[in-house]
Amino acid sequence: STARNFISSEPDAMYPPAKGRYHLYVAYNCPWCHRVLLARSMLGLQDAITVDVLFPNRSTEKDTDRGPNLWKFCPDGQVGGNGAHIQFPECTVDTVNGKKYAKEVYEMCGIDDQKSVPILFDKQTKTVVSNESAEIVRMLGQHMKELGTTSLDMYPTELASQIDEVNDWIYKEINNGSYKAGFSSSQEVYEGAYHTYFAALSKLDTMLSSRKYLVSDDAPTEADLRLFPTLYRHDPIYYNRFKLNMKFLYQYKNVWRWMSDMMALDGMDEVTNKSYLQHCKQGYYGRTGNNTVPIGPVGYPECYKDPQWTPSKAD
Repeated sequence: STARNFISSEPDAMYPPAKGRYHLYVAYNCPWCHRVLLARSMLGLQDAITVDVLFPNRSTEKDTDRGPNLWKFCPDGQVGGNGAHIQFPECTVDTVNGKKYAKEVYEMCGIDDQKSVPILFDKQTKTVVSNESAEIVRMLGQHMKELGTTSLDMYPTELASQIDEVNDWIYKEINNGSYKAGFSSSQEVYEGAYHTYFAALSKLDTMLSSRKYLVSDDAPTEADLRLFPTLYRHDPIYYNRFKLNMKFLYQYKNVWRWMSDMMALDGMDEVTNKSYLQHCKQGYYGRTGNNTVPIGPVGYPECYKDPQWTPSKAD
């Protein structure tokens, strides 16, 4: 990435912590954006950092002005490949710069080789601070938390090495591992990622048998936040779309209990509710294959709030 600067509390920092100065461009369906939105919500930074929401499907060859595969602002919706008109009330225009595509925000800032989200944008200097989700999560937790409404410390000094260790293997085996399984055209790569992914879920289930969160009994940390977007998508999307179909999440008792604890945290509803999941379904199913978006499975995501849930409760 060529956009990797940092909000910092250091004297004379180019990007100091400030309420109302920074803006996020995100797509709800993108799990890397989900990380950043979770940090904003869990830290209570909704009034400190503004947000614009992109449409869950990127441009196609039919969008002749800029071409395919670009994140776009489309609050009025569009007719999808399945023939249905799709519109989401959460989707916005670009309220800060008036652009049509996320790529144009980069270009405005002199960055021509980037088009990804999330984007952390500085409204004061009109520059992109960062588009690296892990680093945005870290800087919000380290340098913006004083502007939030919660007292959550997502990266306590005494747990930092444990958090880093857990982050590393969760990224490789679960976060990125799910994508390796889902998007590989090689049977060998898919099968390797598949088995690694479910071995990691078993490892998680064992870890969570003896503590409430991944590295602490007291409160969630950055490690929990970074795990959540993948597991949130597992049952309703990745099980079928990514062919990660060995088990459903509810078959891991302790992981499922952890999901209910995460769902109960302050600020979680706006980044986990039913409409949020619909953005995710549209993003994953509405751009490939026959573009039809599944109605089920029944009960999601509300069932994540129930630590004792089983599919029979949805009947």
